[in-house]
Amino acid sequence: MSEQQHLAKAGFETRAIHAGYEPDAATGSVIPPIYATSTYKQDGVGGLRGGYEYSRSANPTRTALEGNIAALEQGERGFAFASGLAAEDTLVRSLCKPGDHVVIPDDAYGGTYRLFDKVEQAWGLEHSPAAVSDVDAVRAAIRPGQTRLVWVETPTNPMLNIGDIEALAAVAHEAGALLVVDNTFASPYLQQPLTLGADVVVHSTTKYCGGHSDVVGGALVVRDLGIADAVAFHQNAIGAVAGPFDSWLTLRGLKTLAVRMDRHCDNAEKVVDFLLDHPRVEQVIYPGLASHPGHELAARQMKRFGGMVSFRVTGGEEAALKVCESTEVFTLGESLGGVESLIEHPGRMTHASVAGTDLEVPADLVRLSVGIETADDLLADLDRALG
Repeated sequence: MSEQQHLAKAGFETRAIHAGYEPDAATGSVIPPIYATSTYKQDGVGGLRGGYEYSRSANPTRTALEGNIAALEQGERGFAFASGLAAEDTLVRSLCKPGDHVVIPDDAYGGTYRLFDKVEQAWGLEHSPAAVSDVDAVRAAIRPGQTRLVWVETPTNPMLNIGDIEALAAVAHEAGALLVVDNTFASPYLQQPLTLGADVVVHSTTKYCGGHSDVVGGALVVRDLGIADAVAFHQNAIGAVAGPFDSWLTLRGLKTLAVRMDRHCDNAEKVVDFLLDHPRVEQVIYPGLASHPGHELAARQMKRFGGMVSFRVTGGEEAALKVCESTEVFTLGESLGGVESLIEHPGRMTHASVAGTDLEVPADLVRLSVGIETADDLLADLDRALG
């Protein structure tokens, strides 16, 4: 049994550190080198060393990342891209054709909605929104013979709704469709959708996988080799691949994913407790709360409840904007999942693209990406901003 086969039975933290790469035979390097090369010497025409000929098609650093994230998601094959949206677009082009239909979340990430509504729709792909927390609504949105993908986020961005992955997979498969799960908010540490019946997992590796706000990337992990072949062809043909340095940074981030996610969750739980007792907070949205409608489901399919917290403030949009602009430890900025805490106003920032549509988010909503700083400092910062 090879080292990589042995790792398939290892714990998550062990796979995060070792899967996808064995120490270099020539030097013993325990970390994959950054293969900053565009092309490779061939031993005769077609005589490739390790299958490498051109770094759009494959690069050893990217190969290590792809093997690692596939192992963490317990999938058959992984693919790394230049961004999360590049991963999404490549997946759609791999599995759909003009005239097909996709079900998307009715509170999807703004970039995902923009991709389907402005880019894929112009290509001829139709889409319909449905609440991922309502299996019957998703079933009703499916068009028999036309729906190719059921696309869900769980938890969703930014309303933190929870979808039943196992039930949604059954609904999709009954209709001859595939279930795609955006697992960015949970990360592979907290949730592995492929083990629950999903066909493809999507990540913006910019977020928790990279974890340090220093790299932009995306990934797909699949559990069917037929899907893998289609994605591999389009990854190479379209070419929006992760570069070697970006791949190296993301792989470095994955090695500490487990310990970071536990700290993200610890801090988020303390922030939630604080917000629940604050008189200027109208509602706290977090799957870890017993009052959250998806709490029991999240407890079944997630290891913990994550580092993302949304809340609504008294005073409407202007009050929410004021809170976002008043923090000092929480940085006002888009994105999420880094070691630093971020605060944002989804309606004006990450979800501006859905303004005026059925997917529009509440104007008084504030979204937090709770980092790994000292928890007391985060609470004091929010107290000042809300005060």
